[in-house]
Amino acid sequence: MKPAVFLDRDGTINEQMGYINHIDRFVMLPGAAAAILRLNQAGVPVVVITNQSGLARGYFPPELISEVHAKMEAELIEQGAYVDGIYICPHHPEAKEEKYRLDCDCRKPKPGLLLQASRDLQLDLGRSYVVGDRWSDLKAAANCQAKGILVRSGYGRGDEKYIGPQQEIQPHFSADDLGEAVDWILADLEELG
Repeated sequence: MKPAVFLDRDGTINEQMGYINHIDRFVMLPGAAAAILRLNQAGVPVVVITNQSGLARGYFPPELISEVHAKMEAELIEQGAYVDGIYICPHHPEAKEEKYRLDCDCRKPKPGLLLQASRDLQLDLGRSYVVGDRWSDLKAAANCQAKGILVRSGYGRGDEKYIGPQQEIQPHFSADDLGEAVDWILADLEELG
């Protein structure tokens, strides 16, 4: 069982644009692919975990999520990087379509996506990291004893200033972007041996 790095997608890997309701709205953040490549080179599994309630709300079809992830993976491959898995939550309690109208266990901050990835990929959640731009990412980390890292890209800077001070759960580290988060993770892994 290996530790892994779980990455939120929107605002962490790509620009936060609200709902990506068209393929052209997927824009990789500068340095994101290089950061993922460094994790790949260190032998650390990288898993994307993302809430996609826009699907539940009827803003785009399921095919668009597949198309966006194919574009993301192609752009990563162009830079020599890859992800070991992509897990999405398509649900929302107020979904337009009944099949997505669930109070599920996979919508972050609940840990269902992490638990599923852990089972599928033989990952040690207690030694893993969750990187994201929202407090829901940090809470998902806490819900499975992983270390939560807040990135100030996406919604992160605003969440840090306006939401974070009232929260019981705090990040293990706050970084300006994914590259800085990976610096900290790799140093932490080395220190822990």
